[in-house]
Amino acid sequence: MSKAKRPEPRQIRPGDVDPLPPRRIRPDDVDPRHDWSRPLQAPGRTQVDFEERVDFRRLHDYRLARTRAALAGSGLGALLCFDQHNIRYTTSTVIGEWARDKLTRYSLLTGNGDPYIWDFGSAAKHHRLHAPWLHHDHCRAGLLGLRGATGADIMLFREAAREIRAILDEEGVGDMPLGLDVCEPPLLFELQKAGIEVRDGQQVMLAAREVKNIDELTLLNMAAAMVDGVYQDIAEALKPGVRESEIVALATARLYEMGSDCVEAINSISGERCSPHPHNFTDRLIRPGDQAFFDVIQSFMGYRTCYYRTFNVGRATPAQHTAYQKAREWMDKAIACLRPGVSSDEVARALPTAQDIGFPSEMEAFGLNFCHGLGLGLHERPLVSRLTSLDEPIELKAGMVFAVETYCPATDGVSAARIEEEVILTPTGAKIISLYPAEELPIANRY
Repeated sequence: MSKAKRPEPRQIRPGDVDPLPPRRIRPDDVDPRHDWSRPLQAPGRTQVDFEERVDFRRLHDYRLARTRAALAGSGLGALLCFDQHNIRYTTSTVIGEWARDKLTRYSLLTGNGDPYIWDFGSAAKHHRLHAPWLHHDHCRAGLLGLRGATGADIMLFREAAREIRAILDEEGVGDMPLGLDVCEPPLLFELQKAGIEVRDGQQVMLAAREVKNIDELTLLNMAAAMVDGVYQDIAEALKPGVRESEIVALATARLYEMGSDCVEAINSISGERCSPHPHNFTDRLIRPGDQAFFDVIQSFMGYRTCYYRTFNVGRATPAQHTAYQKAREWMDKAIACLRPGVSSDEVARALPTAQDIGFPSEMEAFGLNFCHGLGLGLHERPLVSRLTSLDEPIELKAGMVFAVETYCPATDGVSAARIEEEVILTPTGAKIISLYPAEELPIANRY
């Protein structure tokens, strides 16, 4: 008996209609799978067969389902994204942090279809080979302005707008507004010329990203654990004669050794540079008695840290101790307010005023005492501050993650304390995941 001839595999070419129907939201997809009865784990980076760690397919399904739900309630027909965090959230693709500010790769999600990704060079081919959660035909090569580097010719933008328009029409949302997060102006103009009504899509994406599922919480906890270790290294290295830049180099190398995929920035501030806070490091030499603070901003599997600690070098003065105690008191008061169901204006009122730290207005003091959402982005919704939250409060929810920052200048006119804790909102309140000790002022290499 002869064997039946196997059918030839279908060759999908760009422009073909994808034969698979779009996947709809299932209850399991939008379930964050929180288990508040167990400690949040910080497992190793290696996947194993003997315990459940991060389930990346579950993570993809959750993020896509959250985006679909936010899109369905927005009045928009589709979301066009150039923000790398939004692209990763909807497509689970990344081609390196170098692409973050290039505005050349983009994704499209309609309310009736599955994600499209236009990527740089051979990355589209790579996705077709290695990203089976995406439709083969939806992984396309694309190139736009590279922030003007491709020249003034708008042909690339015009063709992209035509392709996007065709997809919107094909998926039945061509007559609905298109949500857009960020882009180069020529693309916006070409979309409008193509008859597309463009609206703000960034708020829709940020609303989708507000509540983290169990896999996101695990990745954020793993990222924080890496910084715990870095602060131990910093405490041991913090001695007179060491430069601020050397601490940055040490921390950067250590983070990459531990598996960081991007060390975005490390603030390294000491001595007379502490007040006012300059937010950049120099080659200043650390001296005995310096107050010094650091912020480690890095990511693991895309999920970021924002994690300040203050040290004194060898010894501390009463003024330095007092500044630290005030920053800690403000921190603890704000964290105590962070509970599901609380309005963000209540948290904002727990933070010190601009005048408390020597500034004439909340605008000038912004970013020194506030809370900001943390996830794929360094600053996500909700953002809680006296500048923004008193007039436009947002209800807090379980599964949100915050970086809570405080700052207090010392009465000596040069020193200052800066503390930041990363917290997860559980049903009963905030759980701190930034664990390097900060209850009292740490003295590095005490005399």
